[in-house]
Amino acid sequence: MTIAFLSLGSNIEPSRNIFEAVRLLASHVKVLKSSRVYLTAPLGGKSQPDYWNCVIEIETNTEPRKLKSDVLKTIEEKLGRKRTEDKFASRTIDIDLILYGEEHFSRVELTIPDPQIRERAFLAVPLYEIEPNLLLPDTDEPVKKIAGRFKRERMIELKNATKALKDLVGSLAEQDS
Repeated sequence: MTIAFLSLGSNIEPSRNIFEAVRLLASHVKVLKSSRVYLTAPLGGKSQPDYWNCVIEIETNTEPRKLKSDVLKTIEEKLGRKRTEDKFASRTIDIDLILYGEEHFSRVELTIPDPQIRERAFLAVPLYEIEPNLLLPDTDEPVKKIAGRFKRERMIELKNATKALKDLVGSLAEQDS
């Protein structure tokens, strides 16, 4: 079994889609932990609703590319994700594999670790919350150091959503025991 980390984001019915995505993921992987849920502004200067973002830790036997194509993309489609040429378009759910064990590689369809961990607070900060001593496998750079570089005033914790997500993840972990 391999420990991996997924980022989840939604700005179309996020209060439904984030939680439904986690429930659907639990039928394919073991969901271990979750970060806080944050409200963040959309990227790309778009006039659209703010996003809910979080990171979850999972355990899986599925190799990274298969996990992305067969599990994550399938869940996104099931929850109504419509891909367009606009990579900053609103979305029901976006699930990205950002870390997979000690793997580090770059392919057309997937780069592990996700290089955006170093560029986006809504990836680095929640990852740090879950595993504060984590080192990125490609550079041994501490996630703590990366997360510390970001100003967090643009990340507003959604306390009720955080509690609900942690409760959901806890109940899913109990079911797996």
